[in-house]
Amino acid sequence: MHLNKKGEWMELTVPSNWAGQTIEHTLKTDLLIPKKLLHHLRMNKGVKINNEESSWSYELRKADVLQIQLFIPEELGTPPSFMDLNVLFEDDHVLVVDKPTGMNVHPNDPGQKDTLANGVAFHFQSQGLEAKVRHIHRLDKDTTGAVIFAKNPLAVATLDRLLEQRRIKRTYTALVHGKMKKKKGKIDEPIGKDRHHGTRRRVSPRGQKAVTNYEVIHYDPARDLTMVELQLETGRTHQIRVHMSHIGHPLYGDVLYGGSKKGNRVALHAFKVEFPHPITGERIKCEAPLPEGFGL
Repeated sequence: MHLNKKGEWMELTVPSNWAGQTIEHTLKTDLLIPKKLLHHLRMNKGVKINNEESSWSYELRKADVLQIQLFIPEELGTPPSFMDLNVLFEDDHVLVVDKPTGMNVHPNDPGQKDTLANGVAFHFQSQGLEAKVRHIHRLDKDTTGAVIFAKNPLAVATLDRLLEQRRIKRTYTALVHGKMKKKKGKIDEPIGKDRHHGTRRRVSPRGQKAVTNYEVIHYDPARDLTMVELQLETGRTHQIRVHMSHIGHPLYGDVLYGGSKKGNRVALHAFKVEFPHPITGERIKCEAPLPEGFGL
């Protein structure tokens, strides 16, 4: 599928398997545009075919150019701050950035300017892009690695749905204390708030379902640390940290969950994200290399 951006409009060359379908069917069924955005497009004549307004009952032909007003200017919503971003992937719809340690993904206060979202706002501004800064998922402040941002309302809606359907796969690397008995396994334990601590979470029968898959990569006997690769099936707050501590292998540097005070950070890195492109469905895979000094 060929996509092109012209000003506020996304141009899409109709593939052969869409031929004979109405515009309305394609918008709803193939592009899965949510109802609110569909209504906006209909009311504002935000869909054209071959540069002309058309009834939504028009039957598409192969190589028609379907145009959708997808890039309507928006406020950034986050104050821009200069930041040297490590961009892992970018096109007109998606931005994937490698988050450094010690940084929140988004501001917690209106005036905050030292988060990843502030850097993304500056990145958008420097490109002349008038789009609201929208993150699709988050990482803890000390966790490094890949974070996905959406650049228009359709990309946001689609990526949110893909996350809910667990079709965005996130893979992490962690250093944990001790030698693990099993080479691979699954931790399926619900996680809830710890009523005795404001920020901590705990395994709790009344908590939300949480599933973490792990595989041992390497054991360092000199330091009694194991490098583990983990994949999340759910996205609970502190999920990996809680689950690994629960099975007796807290993360290196994670004092909150029983790890040692050594290390300059919690040794957790989101090294890979894989997901279907929100418009084309093409598989996108981004990898963030381990940061220098990880686990020291």
